[in-house]
Amino acid sequence: MLELKGITKEYVTGAETVKALKGVSLAFRPSEFVAILGPSGCGKTTMLNIMGGLDQYTSGDLVIGGVSTKKYRDADWDAYRNDTIGFVFQSYNLISHQSVLANVELALTLSGVSAGERRRRAVEALEQVGLGDQINKKPAEMSGGQVQRVAIARALINDPDIILADEPTGALDTETSTQVMDILKDISTRKLVIMVTHNPEIANKYATRVIRLTDGKITSDSNPFVPAAAPSAAVSRRARGRKNKSMSMKTALQLSMNNLMTKKARTFLTAFAGSIGIIGIALILSVSNGFQKYIDKLEEDTLSSYPLTIQTETADMTSMISAFAANVQDTEGEASGDKVHEQQIMTDLLASVGTNDLAAFKKRVDSNIGTIGKWFNAYDYTYGLSVNVYSTDMKYGPLRVSPGSIMQSYMSGFQQSNFSMMNTDVFFRMMDNEELLKTQYKVLAGKWPEKYNELLLVLDSEDQLNDYIVYTLGLRDPQELKDMINDVIEGKDVENTNDQLEWTYDDFIGKEFALVHVCDTFKRNSEYDVWEDMSEDEEYMEDLIKKSEKLHISGIVCAKEKSGANAMDSGIGYLPIL
Repeated sequence: MLELKGITKEYVTGAETVKALKGVSLAFRPSEFVAILGPSGCGKTTMLNIMGGLDQYTSGDLVIGGVSTKKYRDADWDAYRNDTIGFVFQSYNLISHQSVLANVELALTLSGVSAGERRRRAVEALEQVGLGDQINKKPAEMSGGQVQRVAIARALINDPDIILADEPTGALDTETSTQVMDILKDISTRKLVIMVTHNPEIANKYATRVIRLTDGKITSDSNPFVPAAAPSAAVSRRARGRKNKSMSMKTALQLSMNNLMTKKARTFLTAFAGSIGIIGIALILSVSNGFQKYIDKLEEDTLSSYPLTIQTETADMTSMISAFAANVQDTEGEASGDKVHEQQIMTDLLASVGTNDLAAFKKRVDSNIGTIGKWFNAYDYTYGLSVNVYSTDMKYGPLRVSPGSIMQSYMSGFQQSNFSMMNTDVFFRMMDNEELLKTQYKVLAGKWPEKYNELLLVLDSEDQLNDYIVYTLGLRDPQELKDMINDVIEGKDVENTNDQLEWTYDDFIGKEFALVHVCDTFKRNSEYDVWEDMSEDEEYMEDLIKKSEKLHISGIVCAKEKSGANAMDSGIGYLPIL
């Protein structure tokens, strides 16, 4: 059933090749006790490992049950070791923290046998070697002979066809060795037992066949066996009923849990150390992710305050500066006598002014919004128009609040001051991205505008509204501000009146304004057949304001404290749909 045909085994160590076996040919009977004798290093253990499928031969062939193993796959070798071979090692190879019963059961556990069947067969195997009353002991609590008998029981548990024993009595005293050899002798009456030993006395006393091995070659065989001719049609192991078995997930988990619980301190320390590493990595990733989100949010907020703009007519400032610098350098040369040369500064500067086709650009963006829309949060087109809004409160007469009428008439008097750069319009168009705005602003009262006629009051803080907006909206007498402006123009000192006014949020929610079309402020004069501007006629404007469409404040917001930059200044915002 087991045959070696010209087996060689070579080990390559660097530039040197060591030949452990040199063309070994042997055949074994189905049941006999074979002892392989030889000095250390002659290849005994190597040959035993090859027969057990623990090592692969270099050349030759290992025939098992008439089937060549040259084309064996890993799964075939696993099935062979699991079903056909039982190993008895000199060093026992028992698991110290498990009981004797658990050690013997382990071979069946790997084969997927049920727990009840495993226990029954393990107890039976231990009884065969005389250890039926020691099943709950640990290996450390037993003698060397008892431990070796446990190893034999483990080798027998799968009912293998072949028992391979590597120096089974090498670490035992004489009495214990006799007990172990008696067991192996009894087993050999039913199975093939192959034992490697360097003790000729034991070999001659118990073995039915003694094979001597020297320098990787067979030198003698006391009882050689010549097998019959191989079957005409050899079949594979699986076809003969052997199956590759595997451990169930439940069993694997139970074994893992048992192993963990037997070494609680080590398990705890390993888990603790692992958790520190995992937590550390998680903290690093979270901090990194947090910083990245903060930077992304800061970039987003900054761009919402200072967006990228493309204008119809624009100047290349880099080209302007380069042209100016080049002209300055030209003037540093030597004079050319009595000739005066024209220095083209304005020509070069104006040449850097370009025109953009915004109509084509808008068409391109609108037609590809599905593709390029992911690269920005919002885009807006400005047409140079502003809504014409009047206050419906006639307390101070017809007051236009957008564009701001208070400062406009006085701006010419501030050409030499910083006030010339002041934004005089408190009404502004909101960006068309409510989600982004909601991340920057919190609602203090009311709700975000949804309809075209709903407005949003933006405060500097939860309880602050700058006085220019107060004057512009007619909450204070606009004449006070006009008088102060006149005083500044005339060079007079302006005294600060600390009479600060207060309002509640309810005073602003629902506050109305009139949307007046510019064309409606003109009236046809049939006598002279002309159109007259009636915006300064209070009676006409009051009547027009009453007839015009109304807008109202629907909500009040202010910037969140953590916002790095904001998309809206204080004032009153209206939706793009207006």
